Amino acid sequence: MKVHFLHKPDIKNLVNFIKEHIYDSVIILLSRCSVIYDGRAKSTLNEGDRIIMIKPDGSLLIHKNKKREPVNWQPSGSSISYKIENKQFIIRSIRKKPREVLEIIVYEVYHACAFKCEDYEELNLTGSEGDMVDMIFKNPKLIEEGFKPLSKEYQIPTGIIDILGKDENNNWVILELKRRRADLQSVSQLKRYVEYFKSKYGEKRVRGILVAPSLTTGALNLLKSENLEFKKLTPPKKDQTLSKKLNKKHNTINKIAILDEWL
Repeated sequence: MKVHFLHKPDIKNLVNFIKEHIYDSVIILLSRCSVIYDGRAKSTLNEGDRIIMIKPDGSLLIHKNKKREPVNWQPSGSSISYKIENKQFIIRSIRKKPREVLEIIVYEVYHACAFKCEDYEELNLTGSEGDMVDMIFKNPKLIEEGFKPLSKEYQIPTGIIDILGKDENNNWVILELKRRRADLQSVSQLKRYVEYFKSKYGEKRVRGILVAPSLTTGALNLLKSENLEFKKLTPPKKDQTLSKKLNKKHNTINKIAILDEWL
């Protein structure tokens, strides 16, 4: 695997670097940037040091120096474009359905690297949270009669909801899934999502359900005190292939749009 890199590149060199590698390489930028998100919700992230990762399939992730999950992200298939405006480098990622726009204003790049990943292996997991999502979408009655799942990985300012749906009384239902024993952190995560939806749709129109094989005593007590619910559900036991082989270059080019007017 050959790695290409630039240390503290100027804008012109950065543009040429991304042009050369965006179609077939993973690009990582150690940068100072701010972020604007406009989609199913709206959010802004003021200037700070962050890691920007762009993948050949159109995926884009922005990481801070804490926590596992990206602070902002776009899925595969998103269109990525860039431009120079007011002597600043701007990256834009657009997801068509549902329409979501992520704009990154890059003030400085400390280090840029790009490398082609030769990885054709598949990941086989048994009983993952992704399997649980698929299982619930195929059979919503596993949660309760009348439950209608509407969206997977629904992004809101406070995080990503595993499954968003509605019950038979047209109340919003937020499902937080755990493949193993749920703990206090799981409940706190669900609470944040429910509080956000209640602020938008009202106290009585939102339910939160923690879905897991089991939960700790502390988690159960917190669920009760926060008026949240628990549904016991064990992940499926069969193997599920969760990733496909790396796409060839001519397939990935169609997924990344470099717009002429942005160059």
